Amino acid sequence: MASLDSAVSVGNDTAPFGEDDSYRRRDFLSIAAIAFGGVGVAGIVVPLVSQMAPSADVLAQSTTEIDISAIAPGQAIKSSFRKQPLFVRNLTPAEIAEANKVPVSSLRDPETLAQRTKEGKTNWLVTLGVCTHLGCVPLGAGEGEVKGELGGYFCPCHGSVYDTAARIRKGPAPRNLEVPDYKFTSDTVIVVG
Repeated sequence: MASLDSAVSVGNDTAPFGEDDSYRRRDFLSIAAIAFGGVGVAGIVVPLVSQMAPSADVLAQSTTEIDISAIAPGQAIKSSFRKQPLFVRNLTPAEIAEANKVPVSSLRDPETLAQRTKEGKTNWLVTLGVCTHLGCVPLGAGEGEVKGELGGYFCPCHGSVYDTAARIRKGPAPRNLEVPDYKFTSDTVIVVG
């Protein structure tokens, strides 16, 4: 009889249905409920987050490849990058010298030509064709367009004048034309974005 009493006693590990088992079952049920709830939350959150990812057509427009082999020194072309105009200009040695002799301290948005171009490719200037004043498209990249008094770009909306390095020199624009991220994949091809 003594052995039966000790088997049923509270707190004994040998009890088949004692208090320890009820704690274990309760702990298991709590952990299972939390795990099930976690899976449910993940099942809701994952689709919500993944639907915010950019679609395939947006990803396709995230970079632009441009062949620059046909751009002669002194010429510029207009292209498009993320639905914005993009200017690619092949600067002449005279334009480079003109841009380099401007004291950086005299500029509203101080940047050297070297900071706006890639090392060893200072003749290639790539900028977004959007005036930093109110977003108009400056002239100067197309054949026969007015380049402004400094030979760079001229915004016809409010008269902002940019030099050959696309730096703001006159007018209401607060900043230089923006230089997007780009890289040379060869001597004749650049990838913007």
